[in-house]
Amino acid sequence: MKRFVALCSLWFLCSVSVAQTRGLPDFSELAEKQGPAVVNISTTQIVRGQAQMMPFPFDENDPAFEFFKRFIPRNPGGAVPRDFENKSLGSGFIISGDGYILTNAHVVDGADEVTVRLTDKREFKAKIIGADKRTDVALIKIEATGLPAAKLGDPGQIKVGEWVVAIGSPFGFDNSVTAGIVSAKGRSLPQENYVPFIQTDVAINPGNSGGPLFNMRGEVVGINSQIYSRSGGYMGVSFAIPIDVAMDIQNQLRASGKVSRGRLGVVIQEVSKELADSLGLTKPIGAVVNSVEKGGPAERAGIEAGDVILKFDGKTINNSADLPRMVGATRPGGRSVVQVWRKGATRDISVTIGEVPDEKQANTKVPRGKPSEQTANRLGLVVSELTPDQKRELKMNSGLLIEDVRGQGARTDLRAGDIVIAVIAKGATTEVKTVDQFNKLLAQFEKGSNVTLLVRRGDMQTFITVKGLNGG
Repeated sequence: MKRFVALCSLWFLCSVSVAQTRGLPDFSELAEKQGPAVVNISTTQIVRGQAQMMPFPFDENDPAFEFFKRFIPRNPGGAVPRDFENKSLGSGFIISGDGYILTNAHVVDGADEVTVRLTDKREFKAKIIGADKRTDVALIKIEATGLPAAKLGDPGQIKVGEWVVAIGSPFGFDNSVTAGIVSAKGRSLPQENYVPFIQTDVAINPGNSGGPLFNMRGEVVGINSQIYSRSGGYMGVSFAIPIDVAMDIQNQLRASGKVSRGRLGVVIQEVSKELADSLGLTKPIGAVVNSVEKGGPAERAGIEAGDVILKFDGKTINNSADLPRMVGATRPGGRSVVQVWRKGATRDISVTIGEVPDEKQANTKVPRGKPSEQTANRLGLVVSELTPDQKRELKMNSGLLIEDVRGQGARTDLRAGDIVIAVIAKGATTEVKTVDQFNKLLAQFEKGSNVTLLVRRGDMQTFITVKGLNGG
């Protein structure tokens, strides 16, 4: 019996040893082979200063004013403007032996001088070939040959939970190696419409930006770009740009110095479960069109506000964030087929893709009328019909201005100043024209129903659902 227990104990210890060996990979060979392809990037930006005047320390009413004004000139002449050097650090990696290097656009943004240091301590001045702020990818070039280039992998093949390795220069510490796992794929971040980020828990800190993310085969699958942090340092959530996205960008930058992206000319939002029910969809999928740019590619093709885009060139739109990526990767001028859901049926629409223009900021304000004293409706909204002046300024034929949001409505994203355009129910869209008509539409809903509204806010349109309608 004792021998049996001893054998069991030995088997258990061996099993634990094997499990530990399998669970803790050795990154030393990867770091040794791929490390030389990773570079340190330092940048210098000259900040132009202004003449510095010495402030006079006393007010004219101060008793010391008369005494000190003889010794401290109030407006000294001949003050010389001072220039300051703003320095920053980042990382990058060599993609070809003749000196082409990938990094982040924010690493070299505004730089007057870019210096690349290799692991053998050689330093080179780099030329910025091009940078794309929308994807945060930049291509730079040093004059050198025979350089060690990183191997590139397929980010589509990586799996959540897989080990990955980052090499970079956090806080200026060259060739630092950190490891972790892939936390998620295809992440969307605010204001980042064109990149399906790889989320990892690899330790990434300031200075790692632009460095490579490797799989266990030593292939680059991403460029470390951002961290989620409340302190400015690593908190376990890091994001990398997939290398296939980055290589497409660098190909365009190398060819023309700029990046061209496709554009549909629509404003979209995510399809929630409640919105899918209102539109007659069996499940929340696709991207619902809030508004269509006048004269844009989508309007010319016949796409309408309220359509749900289900597929683009045969590829399913699972989430609304998928659409900008697919359209952006399409070359302007080409034709694509868009499948939409409209009034309970699908239809295919052929669209000639436009080109994304330079970013512009819209700043249109909705004219407001005087506050109304009327009571709120079943949604908790106090609404009024648009005046002739408001219709003319807004270029709208109908709609109801929300003057106040109370009760149930206050728990939604509805705001005073929004304009209710239509009510959506069971796949049908009913335009609202008067307060009486709007209230009659609401009266048709049973208590506890979800009501979806098409709302205009500034120059944008959006769908907002009020859940669990009150009785009335």
